[in-house]
Amino acid sequence: MATLLTTDFNFPGQQSVYHGKVRDVYSIAPNTLVMIASDRISAFDVVLPKGIPFKGQVLNQIATYFLDATADIVPNWKIATPDPMVTVGHRAEGLRVEMIIRGYLTGSAWREYQAGCREICGVKLPEGMRENEKFPEPIITPTTKAEAGHDENISKEEIIAQGLVSAEDYAKVEAYTRALFARGQEMAAEKGLILVDTKYEFGLLNGEVILIDEIHTPDSSRYFYAEGYEERFEKGEPQRQLSKEFVRQWLIENGFMGKEGQQVPEMTEEFVDSVSKRYIELYEHITGRKFEPAVDANLTERIEANVVECLKGINA
Repeated sequence: MATLLTTDFNFPGQQSVYHGKVRDVYSIAPNTLVMIASDRISAFDVVLPKGIPFKGQVLNQIATYFLDATADIVPNWKIATPDPMVTVGHRAEGLRVEMIIRGYLTGSAWREYQAGCREICGVKLPEGMRENEKFPEPIITPTTKAEAGHDENISKEEIIAQGLVSAEDYAKVEAYTRALFARGQEMAAEKGLILVDTKYEFGLLNGEVILIDEIHTPDSSRYFYAEGYEERFEKGEPQRQLSKEFVRQWLIENGFMGKEGQQVPEMTEEFVDSVSKRYIELYEHITGRKFEPAVDANLTERIEANVVECLKGINA
C-alpha cells in the first residue's frame, strides 16, 4: 500500500516549508498555511523508519472533524480540507508552549510518578495514586515547544515569567484548554470511549488567540475504552486503549526509548498493518463514520492538484 513519507511541493505563492516529525507545513503568501499529514509515525521524538498506510488520512480527517465540532468554543485556523491528507488554513503566530491536559494518571506522568515525582509543571499530585487512576479534576501540564529534540515540562508561572505567553493570553488559553477537553470527553463518552489526555496548540491571529494544528487525534491524544475500565483498574490490569501508546509500549518492550545508542526494532509488515488498523479503528469509533480509504498510486499528484485548486479559490 502506498504511503506518503516525504513531500517536496512548490505551490503557487509558496514562501517556505517546514518538515515536522509527522506534518509538512507550507507557508503560502500572504497568510495561508497548507498542512499535509504524512504517513510518518514518531515516538519518543524519533521518526520511525516505516510509514503507516492511511495514517495521514486518519489524522487529518479526525482533526477536521473535531475542529468543526469545537469552533463554537474557540476560533481555529482551518479554512478548508481539499484533500483527505491536507488542511488549508490561516497562518497564525504560534505560541511557544503546548497545552497538555490530563484526566488520568498514565503514560509519561505515571512513569514520573512511579519514579517518586509528586509535582508536574507546578501541579502537586496526591500520594497513593495508581496507574490509570482518574484525577479529582483534569490537570494542565504545559511543555515548551521545542524547535528540535525534546519538549520540556514548564509551569504556568515560568511561562508567564519568561514572557513565552502574556498573563492575559495564558488565562484565555487555559480556559480554552479546559473547555475543549470537556467537549472532547463528552464526545468520546457518547462513543463508549474515555478521552484520557491530549494536547492543544494555540496561536495569535490579528492579536486574537485561536486553536491551531491538530486536535483529539491518536497522535495528540490517548483514549481508553469505557467498557471494562473500572474492572481493569481495580485489578491493576492494562487498559484497552486507542492511542499511540501501544506503539511506545512495543518500542519499550523491544529496548527502545529514544535514548542515545538505542536501535529502533524492526517494524515487520504485520506490525505496520496492525498499527494502520488501530488508527482506522479509532477513526471509526470516535467519529461514528465508516473509514473510506483514499487509495491512489500517486499520492503526491493527487495532493498537488487538490491543493492548487483550493488555493485558487482562497487567493482569488
